[in-house]
Formats: sequence, structure tokens, C-alpha cells
Amino acid sequence: MSALNPDVADRLSRNANGLVAAVVQDAQTRDVLMVGWMDDEALHRTLTTGAATFWSRSRQEYWVKGETSGNTLAVREVRLDCDGDTVLVTAVPAGPTCHTGATTCFDADRLL
Repeated sequence: MSALNPDVADRLSRNANGLVAAVVQDAQTRDVLMVGWMDDEALHRTLTTGAATFWSRSRQEYWVKGETSGNTLAVREVRLDCDGDTVLVTAVPAGPTCHTGATTCFDADRLL
């Protein structure tokens, strides 16, 4: 069981796997850096440590951004959207955010 504040937990609208989408935005440039997934515990860890923590759907475990690469995200602000199904994490990145080495995971071809 998570230690997430019950008032926050009550506002979350989780998917069938108990997760909410987490959009990460650069606190300085406002660029969207990445999207990850959080459950109550990942959100609690993010809020209490200031380190962006996610739930890995493929590995079925928690991971802290930059834990192995050193490319961390220092969290500055976390907000819930109006539906409670997405959190916006504003952070200061230390190094590239994308696993490809790009600054953002959204550097690929523009669709429009």
C-alpha cells in the first residue's frame, strides 16, 4: 500500500493497470521531454524525494530517471489535470532525457 496522501489518491483516475500518464516538461524551456507512467507509489516517491520516479510497464518495477544514466530530472512542480488521469511533472533535466541521447523524446519527425 502506498503512503500517497489520500486526498491526492482520491483525485486520481487510474487506468485498468492502476496507472496514470506522467508528462514531463522542462521547467526552463517548457519543452515536453518525455511521457512515463506512475502508480500511487511512484507518485508518492516523486513528491517526497524530488526525483522523477516511474513504473516500468515492461520491467514491472519502479525506476528513477537517471538512476543508471546519470541524466536525472530534478522535480520542481507536479500538477494533476482536470480529469485526474494525467500528471504534469515540471523538472530540470541534467543531461538528455530520451534513452536515445536526445534532449527530448519528441525530437522525431513532426507529423504536422
